Amino acid sequence: MSSKISGDFPVIDIAALRQPDAPAGARVEIARQVASACEEIGFFAVTGHGVPRPVITDLIAQSYTFFDLPLAQKLLVRRPRPEQNRGYIPPGDERLARLRGNETPPDLKELYTIGPFDLPKTPYFTWPAAYPSFAPNLWPARPAGLRPALQAYWRELDRVARTLCRIFATALDLAPAFFDDTIDRHISQLRIMHYPPPQAAPLPGQLRAGAHSDLGMMTLLYSDNDVGGLEVMDRADRWVRVPIIDGALTVNLGDLMMRWTNDRWRSTLHRVVNPPEIANDISRRLSIGMFFIPNYDAVVAPIAADGEPQRYAPITVADYRTSRFAGTAGEAAAE
Repeated sequence: MSSKISGDFPVIDIAALRQPDAPAGARVEIARQVASACEEIGFFAVTGHGVPRPVITDLIAQSYTFFDLPLAQKLLVRRPRPEQNRGYIPPGDERLARLRGNETPPDLKELYTIGPFDLPKTPYFTWPAAYPSFAPNLWPARPAGLRPALQAYWRELDRVARTLCRIFATALDLAPAFFDDTIDRHISQLRIMHYPPPQAAPLPGQLRAGAHSDLGMMTLLYSDNDVGGLEVMDRADRWVRVPIIDGALTVNLGDLMMRWTNDRWRSTLHRVVNPPEIANDISRRLSIGMFFIPNYDAVVAPIAADGEPQRYAPITVADYRTSRFAGTAGEAAAE
């Protein structure tokens, strides 16, 4: 349960929370470590999460098989509209730096994205206000194993995210169930981000993923290679490499969570850098991220300490996302 540090990066073991007879102090201690990480950097690694290794390795193998298909095959499930994070997003279609109002050349990656699935045909999921949160997924015919691999991984990450939400509540001195009714119909996205080896020198200012902060509540990320990998900006405005820790999930807070905590917790600028030219041949990389976003009608009212003014007005998740996407000029972005 103790927190370790890889460089300046917190590593937190949550295995005790998966035990039905976990000691009462376990949640409090883990919550203390999470609070410290969220206040200081907004990023941490989670071990002991219980996601079976075969679920991870199967999704990685199926993902590489998909991205190895000819472009024409992948384009059969191309994202149909810019506001829908569903289906295949080819190279050149995303500029994450636009989330901060910056203009850069396109990010050097391609993606495949799904959202919630197996939904009931009830008005909450089908009426106009549900769009694009519950837009249909576009499942590729090849490889046949990608869909079940994604669904198995989604279910595992859904469980981990709900556990983390209870830890967040405890860390904020709230009842553990505080967030439960705001995430029971969450509108998260699972994105597979493929960074192929560079075939040419990048354009000025071009990165694998431009500097940005995520929009949602949190992101849970698994990456298989750190050559040309993730970097996060620390409080001294230095770019710090995020280490790959065997079996761990990297968790970072989104802007919505920073707003929810009245800026007590941090949503941190991060980017995916280009590999050094000498390492191009070994720089192929997959990152699988669940961008965890509460229910579209959940009201986010800043949690202020006694006597502290609220820095933001209450807002629904749907209205918040609409206002943020307005500045991206039609380009979809990571949540």
